[in-house]
Amino acid sequence: MSPSRSTPFPVSVRPRSGRRFAAVLALAATGLLPQAQAGEVYANVGLPGIGLGYAHPIDSRFTVRADFMTLGSRSKSTTEEGIRYDGRYKLQRLAVLGDWFPFGGSFRLTGGLSSNQYKVTLDATGENGSLTIGDRTYTTTAADGLKVEVKFPSVTPYLGIGWGHHSASGWRFGADIGALVGRAKVNATVRGALASEPDIQANLDKELAELRDGVGKVRAIPQLSVAIGYSF
Repeated sequence: MSPSRSTPFPVSVRPRSGRRFAAVLALAATGLLPQAQAGEVYANVGLPGIGLGYAHPIDSRFTVRADFMTLGSRSKSTTEEGIRYDGRYKLQRLAVLGDWFPFGGSFRLTGGLSSNQYKVTLDATGENGSLTIGDRTYTTTAADGLKVEVKFPSVTPYLGIGWGHHSASGWRFGADIGALVGRAKVNATVRGALASEPDIQANLDKELAELRDGVGKVRAIPQLSVAIGYSF
């Protein structure tokens, strides 16, 4: 059994991430970031979503950046191996990045750290009278259920390449190809009378083994995005 893949669309920005991003902009506004070059405010779109960022070139070879990207949160029902799940997805990240331009042009190598909220929660209720977990089908009521959670690490390194955000004036264009590096964790719990079944843990372990053979092997979340910005 594997969670279904879905691409959420509605955007929902968490206040805490917004405050962090505002703090980075405040540093730039108060002059605590180096002022050797003009700063750039930019918008980006792609994977992992849409976002807003600030880039500050230190010189012709190095730029520091911070940006927030999100695919928001959404809820969606899906069916996997005969079990109906109510799914909830939260997908967003805030990154602090450093860009190095080894050849003096627009091409760059990028590295940094990202604070993430990449989480998928699938919940199956027993209201239809049965749930199949592992090798057994259990007779259930609406009070019974199975909850599966897939979560990417909250802090991960980012590695990638790109173009743009270098020292220049006026309108700027950029692109990023890279990945957040980390391994997804998968957990599952049961509730109601299911939790008292003598063999439930063995069958739950079998379900988790299947999940970890799939989603649990994910070790990176890609970033493929384009940006447009303006240097002021």
